Amino acid sequence: MLRVIALAVLPALILLMYVVQQDKAQREPGRWLVKGFLYGCLSVFVSFLFSVPAMTFGLFPDSIQTVEDALRTAFFGAAIPEETAKLICLMLLLRKNPHFDERMDGIVYAVCIGMGFAAFENIEYLFASGSDWVTTGIGRSLTAIPGHFGFAVIMGYYFSLGHFDAYKAPGAKLKMWLYPVLAHGAYDTVAMLSEVDEGLGGVVTIAILLFCFWMVKWARSRMKRHLDADLADSPSGTFIDEL
Repeated sequence: MLRVIALAVLPALILLMYVVQQDKAQREPGRWLVKGFLYGCLSVFVSFLFSVPAMTFGLFPDSIQTVEDALRTAFFGAAIPEETAKLICLMLLLRKNPHFDERMDGIVYAVCIGMGFAAFENIEYLFASGSDWVTTGIGRSLTAIPGHFGFAVIMGYYFSLGHFDAYKAPGAKLKMWLYPVLAHGAYDTVAMLSEVDEGLGGVVTIAILLFCFWMVKWARSRMKRHLDADLADSPSGTFIDEL
C-alpha cells in the first residue's frame, strides 16, 4: 500500500519542489505550500460539484463511443469541473495570503494545488489498476502529472498577471480559467480517442507525450518571465501574451 502511494505522489512532489526551487526572489513559507497542496487534494471533491450535475443533465455520456463523446467527456466531465475547482481553491488560498506579493508566487501556489489534485487522483488510479499499478504509475508520471503541472502553470501565470499587471493584460482574469480548461480539454480529448478506436493507441501515446513536452517547455518559459520581472522588481516590465 505504501509503495503504491509513494509511486502515486512522488512525481507530483518532484515537480512541485522544482517550482519551489525556481522561486529565487523570495521563497514561500512551508506551511503555505503544504496548505496549497492540501487545497489541491480538496479540489478533487470540489470538482464533483460540477461534474456530477453535468452528467445528470446529459452534458457528457457514461461511455465513449464517438469522437463527439470524447470531446464532451473531456470538457464537461474533466477539464471544466477540475480546472474550475482548482481555480476556486487557488482564489481561497490566496485571498488572505500575506505572502502573495510576487508574480512567481501565483505559479508556485497554483502548482501546489495542481500537484495536490494530481497526487490524489493518481492514488485513485493506481489503486484501481490492481496488479498493473507500477505500469499505470510510470505511464501517468510521464503524461497526466506533467499535464496537470502545465495546466497549473498556465493558471498561476495568468492569475498573477491579473493581480499585478491587470492594466497590461486586461484579459488575464478570464484566461486564468479559460486557457487551462482548453489545454486540459485538448489533452483529455486526445487521450480518450483510444477508447473510440483502439488502433489509435500508439498515435495517441505519441501525441500526448509531445503535448506534455510542449506544456513543460511553455511552463518553464513563463516561469522565467515572471522570475525575471520579480528579480528586477520592475512593475513597468514588458509582458507579452503569446498563448
